[in-house]
Amino acid sequence: MRIAELSRSSGVPVPTIKYYMREGLVPPGELTNRNQAQYTDEHLRRLRLARALIEVGGLPVATAKRALAALDAAGNVRDALGKAQYAATTVRPHTVDDEAWGKAQAAVSGLLAGRDWAIKADGPALLNLTETVAALHRLGQDDLLAMLDHYADAAEALARAELPEIARRTTTDGMAEAVVLWTVLGDALLAALRRLAQENESAKVFNATTEPTT
Repeated sequence: MRIAELSRSSGVPVPTIKYYMREGLVPPGELTNRNQAQYTDEHLRRLRLARALIEVGGLPVATAKRALAALDAAGNVRDALGKAQYAATTVRPHTVDDEAWGKAQAAVSGLLAGRDWAIKADGPALLNLTETVAALHRLGQDDLLAMLDHYADAAEALARAELPEIARRTTTDGMAEAVVLWTVLGDALLAALRRLAQENESAKVFNATTEPTT
């Protein structure tokens, strides 16, 4: 297919397709002459993956590029899944070593020790969790931090449901792709559902009535 058909099939404008190609998220097509190229169903799938990660999942282009590159480098299953998940995680840089950071490290260490989770000490999600807990300490939101175990319970229940389903994929590439998409789009699903649940509960807690939808 030509790039115009690729655009129609994917719903992605031609300038965006060219941008994704320049950034290395989507491979170039096969040149048929100096100004034209042909694209395949694999290009279409890759374009849809890139679009989902960036536009729906909210990943920065650089993070989406790492996540897609991790799919290309899939090896043994656990290594591939780990690389895919790490690549799909946007890391918040750690910049402040203060009392709140020390408290956060202690709180996160205590949480993980009580759960005996098998994780790596240098994982991006661990740093992000510690940074988030530190920010809550700085803002005086200790009542939310008291609910940390509830958040961990919900995360653990989701992981226990997700991983057996991912393991049903028949190839390592398929599993790695699921890890990337389920990590990124699963975050988007969870955020949307949590907000809907909060809206519902707020009507009960604060005796409010929901606005009718139009």
